[in-house]
Amino acid sequence: MITVLSRLFIKDRGKFEDQGVRRSYGMLCSIVGISLNILLFFGKYMAGIISGSIAITADAFNNLSDAGSSLITLVGFKFSGMKADAGHPFGHGRIEYLSGFGVSMVIIFMGFELLKTSVEKIRTPEPVETGAVSVAILVVSICVKMYMCYYNRSVGKKIDSEAMKATAMDSLSDSVATTAVLISMIVAYVTSVNIDGWCGCLVAGFVLFAGYSAAKDTLNPLLGEPPSREFVEEIKGTVMAHPEIIGIHDLVVHDYGPGRRMISLHGEVPGNSDIFEIHDVIDRIEKELNHKLGCEAVIHMDPIEVDNAKVTEMKRAVADKIAEKFPGVSIHDFRMVQGPTHTNLIFDAVVPYGFETSNENVKMGIESLVEEKWENYFAVVQVEQSYV
Repeated sequence: MITVLSRLFIKDRGKFEDQGVRRSYGMLCSIVGISLNILLFFGKYMAGIISGSIAITADAFNNLSDAGSSLITLVGFKFSGMKADAGHPFGHGRIEYLSGFGVSMVIIFMGFELLKTSVEKIRTPEPVETGAVSVAILVVSICVKMYMCYYNRSVGKKIDSEAMKATAMDSLSDSVATTAVLISMIVAYVTSVNIDGWCGCLVAGFVLFAGYSAAKDTLNPLLGEPPSREFVEEIKGTVMAHPEIIGIHDLVVHDYGPGRRMISLHGEVPGNSDIFEIHDVIDRIEKELNHKLGCEAVIHMDPIEVDNAKVTEMKRAVADKIAEKFPGVSIHDFRMVQGPTHTNLIFDAVVPYGFETSNENVKMGIESLVEEKWENYFAVVQVEQSYV
């Protein structure tokens, strides 16, 4: 269905990286979700009234809340596409994350409600209706919800949307909940044993976990998570493809919503280069990153002394010694300042997050290492954390 509708209503439907296309996909899937959930609500509600099943009637209102979740996602995609303005110079892309978080809160709320209802059913069991109409409605509902999970997850991966992935988890949890209702009906029909409440508790746990996972996935971009390893490697590959750049460090990625990323980095260049030529190279790399990865880039030029063999050799020796004592720690911006009585080695040391040694101990360890290895040499170290 989504494939057919996308052919009819989405121009250039295969260009998933295009912001207009991904917004159209998000809105289309949300509208389809609203329509299917409303149809399921009416079907289950009528079946619940006819059969007198409280479980089916409750499941019907669960589908009505799902229509509300799809509406939240629709609004999120609509407003996330608004252009940047004076009050929001980086655009409104993070509204999509907020809409996904809203959907996850609905999932968690429904999980608690389902748990509450299930506990009540365990305390005061109610007869489970097993009519053919009720069973047929539930089977159809499970199939529809599994299809909704499939297309939301599939499109969510293609357009990289956490909101749609959260909606997919919502549909999956609904499918599992309805399956539990169906299983309890079958067990009651075959054995006359009522396990409706116990099945409900198991499903409630699954729904709550799904809601927690969806909330975590949508909150992380808002709090500020590191970029993916693949994205970092693409940036490094693009920058280092230019022979004028001999190294990069201090890479920082800011995420303002899908397709709205800003990056900054330091590009190491030979200190004896022509400054106007290097400036032109930097400009071209920034434009290439924008065209290739769809992000705004700012590159700081770091001149490195390359024609001094002593500095080059000392940097390599210091880096090797640090790697032996503190695996994972790297250095950059290495300089040597020689004086009549001693020599200062000035550089930055990058410590990854979760490193077993504190930054202060790393700093003191490097200083001791240099003083012990080289007489009258002192390390002037600035310790910093990696953002990728």
